[in-house]
Amino acid sequence: MISLWMVFTVLAAAGQTARNAMQRELTATLGTVGATHVRFLFGFPFALIFLAVVLIVTGMPLPRPGLIYIPWIVLGAGAQIVATAMMLTAMNDRSFVVTIAYIKTEAIQGAIFGLIFLGDRLTPAIVAAIVIATAGVVLMSFKPGAKVQGGLKPTLIGLVAGGMFALSAVGYRGASLSLELPGFVVPATFTLACGLVAQAALLTLYLVLFDRRVLDEIARAWRPSLFAGFMGATASEFWFLAFTITTVANVRTLALVEVLFAQAISYFVFKQATTAREALGTSLIVAGVALLIWVQ
Repeated sequence: MISLWMVFTVLAAAGQTARNAMQRELTATLGTVGATHVRFLFGFPFALIFLAVVLIVTGMPLPRPGLIYIPWIVLGAGAQIVATAMMLTAMNDRSFVVTIAYIKTEAIQGAIFGLIFLGDRLTPAIVAAIVIATAGVVLMSFKPGAKVQGGLKPTLIGLVAGGMFALSAVGYRGASLSLELPGFVVPATFTLACGLVAQAALLTLYLVLFDRRVLDEIARAWRPSLFAGFMGATASEFWFLAFTITTVANVRTLALVEVLFAQAISYFVFKQATTAREALGTSLIVAGVALLIWVQ
């Protein structure tokens, strides 16, 4: 039986794919940092709109988080900024593809952090599903015969960035659960709004202090940035709904279908042939995701 968190995760992965495409286009004019900041700066107004709509529809009052909420939301927002910064560093390195392969270990690290910090349950079948799907992504990312530049650097950057993304997801899930509200829509939407507002404020302050030119360029590119922000906030809304319902391990493993989306676009749109290695990697991802769905 398909659960709501599965639907939310697939929708989030699809929305994230669209957002990433828009951010790549904005990178040419805004640079990597500017294009990344767009998701926060133009995303938080939509998150506030989502929250207002949800509160009106449900009739619930604005949540009043306790002190325990603060460290969770700081962990979620802060770890995501650090992870994104590490990805930006990797983009300037020839070993970017290798780094991304290790970042995709986020599902495994998310399972470990979820168990440690939230007591999220792991079964042998779920662990097997995570390992199989992650192995498929790593296999697809490496090209035989390609030289890896930088020694251990891309490995360390990838593993640490993947860990930061995993901690971010755990932080956001912990924040939503700490509200102890009925249902999952209000706590997820409230946490999204708090996270995006905090990130937008922090990165704007950083740019004001160190690179005001980027803010001017973002202002001039407000129209495409607005749509990118909307897609980013929408994708994040679905991520947060999924995180509030189930474990980070479940969500991030199923989220690997994003790789399948990219592979499908490469094959059907750009007419790029699929190699035997990519086919095997795709098969492992499908097998891992299928096992995850089956054991739920």
